[in-house]
Amino acid sequence: MFVSSRFFGIINATKTASSAVIAPCLTRHYAARKGTRARREKGKVKVQKEKAGFIPHNLRNKDKILEGRQSRKFNDDWKRLPIDNVYPMKYYRWIVYPFDEAVKAHRETHHPEIYNQPNAPLHVSIELNMQGEKKTKFVDNFNRTVAIKHKFNQGDERSIIVFAKNEESQREALKAGAQLAGGVDLIKQIQGGQLNLQDFRYVAAHPDILPELVVLRGLMKRKFPNPKLGTLELDLGKVVDRYLNGITYTAQKDEFEKDFGLITTIIGTLDMDPKHLEVNFSDLVKDVQLNKPKRAGSFITRCLLWSPPSQEELKVDHTLYLDEPVNVGSEEEEEIQEQVKQEITL
Repeated sequence: MFVSSRFFGIINATKTASSAVIAPCLTRHYAARKGTRARREKGKVKVQKEKAGFIPHNLRNKDKILEGRQSRKFNDDWKRLPIDNVYPMKYYRWIVYPFDEAVKAHRETHHPEIYNQPNAPLHVSIELNMQGEKKTKFVDNFNRTVAIKHKFNQGDERSIIVFAKNEESQREALKAGAQLAGGVDLIKQIQGGQLNLQDFRYVAAHPDILPELVVLRGLMKRKFPNPKLGTLELDLGKVVDRYLNGITYTAQKDEFEKDFGLITTIIGTLDMDPKHLEVNFSDLVKDVQLNKPKRAGSFITRCLLWSPPSQEELKVDHTLYLDEPVNVGSEEEEEIQEQVKQEITL
């Protein structure tokens, strides 16, 4: 008996359909644990690695460098005062000398019988607290030139060129010691290449010629007259005198300890009158104090007088020469400080 393949196909399809209906269905009669999916999603969070950017040389391994480096900030207020003339200095505070006594002490070491340099330069080191108004901000390095009343030979040649429309201002600048002074014609000579600005160390100008002087801004760059630098003023005679005979100093911030700054300059020579040296020191300290940020606390922390080849450094009290009141700590010390100020003025 012949049976077609189509018949067997129908039978197989019927068996498949019946088996699909009869197969048991999996069911769950309990709830899933809460928070499982949330914990799983948290575990899938990718950890992003921060790429290290360029690190300056003074910040690489900063902690290791500071561990083996002695701090430049000095404070001996926690030490006790000496009670006699013989004591180990490392256990007591530094002696604060009157200015004239410090000069006399250096003169003794530079006597002809010792160093034989009676006209050696007198250096001063001024330590600064460069902390700004905020803890994360610090005072930037600055350069200044302060006028002094008692001039001395500083061992360097200084030249200055002055621009002014008024002929009287030009004559005043030349009388004060300017190498060259002129107006619009002088500007045209520089533009034409007849004069070179690089031959002059300083540039000063009167405000009346500033619009015509703008064409030389690219050549002057940082030498361009600026009222903040004191090179753009009405009284050109004082400007010339300050830059030719004044004290030039630079406040340099430490590259590791950002809140520490140092100024090192010369205020005269040992053969000068001590009172004249003291006046120069007073002018210098007052000019440095002008750069103090608007915050509480002192800006100048310590002043030391020294004169090479001797390595001896003598501390002097700079607060006696500041116009701002200084909190000394007790009423007796304030009275003593006022007496010393009166003696200095006399």
